[in-house]
Parts: sequence; C-alpha cells; structure tokens
Amino acid sequence: MTVYLVVLLSVLNSIGQRGSKVAVSLYALELGVGPFTVGLLAAMFAAFPLLLAVHAGRISDRAGVRTPILLGSATMACGLALPALAGGLPALFVCPALIGLGHIFFHVSIHNLVGSLGSAEERTRNFSTFALGSSIAAFIGPSLAGFGIEVSGYRVAFALLAVIALVPALIVLAHKALIPAHVRYEEDTAKSALDLLANAALRRTLIMSGVTLTGVELFAFYLPIYGMILSSYALAGFIVRALMHRVAKRFTEAGVLTGSLFLAAIAYVAVPALTDGALLALAAFALGLALGSAQPLTILLTYNHAPKGRSGEALGMRIMANKVTQIAMPVIFGGMGAALGAVPVFLSTGVFLLAGGVLSLRELRHQG
Repeated sequence: MTVYLVVLLSVLNSIGQRGSKVAVSLYALELGVGPFTVGLLAAMFAAFPLLLAVHAGRISDRAGVRTPILLGSATMACGLALPALAGGLPALFVCPALIGLGHIFFHVSIHNLVGSLGSAEERTRNFSTFALGSSIAAFIGPSLAGFGIEVSGYRVAFALLAVIALVPALIVLAHKALIPAHVRYEEDTAKSALDLLANAALRRTLIMSGVTLTGVELFAFYLPIYGMILSSYALAGFIVRALMHRVAKRFTEAGVLTGSLFLAAIAYVAVPALTDGALLALAAFALGLALGSAQPLTILLTYNHAPKGRSGEALGMRIMANKVTQIAMPVIFGGMGAALGAVPVFLSTGVFLLAGGVLSLRELRHQG
C-alpha cells in the first residue's frame, strides 16, 4: 500500500514540475521575450538542484524524508502560484527557481523513501513501479499545461498546476503513519560527499547514470519533430518499465543495465544510416527499451551501493552529476553538430554509450 501512495505523490509532483516547464516557456514567449531570456528561465529550473542536490540528500538521511517531501511540495506550489497571482516577467523568473528548490528536496527524499520500503528483493519492483509513475507524469504534465493554457489562459493553468503540486503535501499531512519520518539512518564517520567517490561501485554507477542521461538528452534534442518516432520511444519506455523487475530478477539489475547500454549504443550508431520512417521508429523503440530501463536502474544501483546511512546523499550526488551532464553534453555535442553535422554526434554518442556498457560489465563481473 505504501509504495503506491509514494508513487502517487511522485506522479502529482512530477505533473506540476513537467507541466511548469511548458507553461513557463510559453508564457515567456507570450510576454515577448527573446531566446536568451527563455534560456535563462530554463536554467533557473536547474540552479538549485545543481547546487543543493547533495545537501538535500544529506538532510533526507539525517532529518528524515517526511519534512522535505512536505516542504518541497509546498515550495513548488508557491512557485507555480506566483505567475497566477502576479503575472509578468519578475514572477516568471522566481517561479522556476522556487520549483527547482522545492523539487530537489522532494525528489531526493522520495527516491530515498522508495529504496527504504520493503526488503531488498522488493526494491527492484518498487523502483520499477516508481518509474512507471514517472512515465505517466511525463505524458500528463506537458499535455495538461498546454490544454489548460489553450482553454483558460496562463493564470488558470499555473493555478491548476499549483494545486496539483500542493496535493502531495496535503496527503503527507493526512497520512503521516504511511510516510515514515526516517529511513535507515546510521551514523557515518565520513565527512565529505567526495568520500562517496572512493566507493568504486558507486562511482561506476554515477558515471553510467550520466552516460544514460546523455543518450536521453541528445535523443530529445535531435529527434523532437517526428511524432511516430517519439511515440515509439515513449511506448517502449513504458513497456520496459512495466517488465523491468521481472527481467532484472532473471539477469540481475547490473546485467539488464549492461545490456541496455549496449543496445542504446547500437541504436545510436544505426540512426544516421536509416532513412525510412519505420526503421527510425524501430531504432527509437530500441532506444526507449534501453534508456527507459537504464534510468531507474541507475537510481536503484546508487541506492544499493550507498554506504549505510548515506543513501540520500548518494542519490543527491547522482542528481548533481546528471545536472552537470544536462548542461555540458548538449553544449559539447551541439558544438560538434554545428561544426560537423549530426552524423558524428550520433556516432560519438554511440561510442559514449558503448564505453558505459563496458564500464557496466565491470560492475557485472564484480557481482559475479
């Protein structure tokens, strides 16, 4: 029962967060700002997560998960309410900053909570269910924001998203017994988050998480206009997350992650040679299978490899590494694409994913 309630909290929070990105961008364009300002607004979503992810994880380890989930939801709701109440560009700049601040405390704590529920054998199933909820939110959030803006305007759309973002806080207040205040905290002598990088298995997982996110980001950047391709990718991601715990039970989590990275590498290398729409959709489906499973698996493995009492901190470090990847890789590969064209970008990404697969093999051998 608890895991489904936790997934519901995450889905509602993610609907608010994902919908806000659409609403903020469209409202900024409605106000007549240029591309540079839109880019600054997008960066505001990532500012606090980049700076505070590890700190948020440390708080969830030591102070518990209930309060960060509660306050994170409330902070996001306040951020979303600002454009509804005040309107204008100043409110629009504060909005994504508050959303990012609230979301990072909620996000790390909810991951930490999912990992703590049930036995180790149930953990993969729990994260698989959690990932399914993320897929649902990824569809509902942007669609709801766009539909709300079209029907009722920007202020109503922001108000609706604010209410949805606040609901998790109300659920936590109403069901305190179902959301534990603390997870498995034990005193640890390590003083710096950098000490976590001395853990070889955790270090490999953080690298593989960044590699996976690179594949996700560049797919969204280079293939955003083909409806059938995006549909194939999304469908595959949903299917693989529904089946992930069964496949992982047979081949282990590290085994599935290794296969996923190799499959993604093959798909990326193949894309430049494909001109037929059906074949591109097939490649996108393969990428959806690979990257759709790799993302939740890196969360799971990060939790599993974290030292006792520092799972939230490790999960926060994973998010920080992902944010660095989100900023750096589009710039690097975007510059490469501008200079050399798209083909080298796909090939380089394929090689990058292949290297991640080889690194994942070390994890698999270590388990064996």
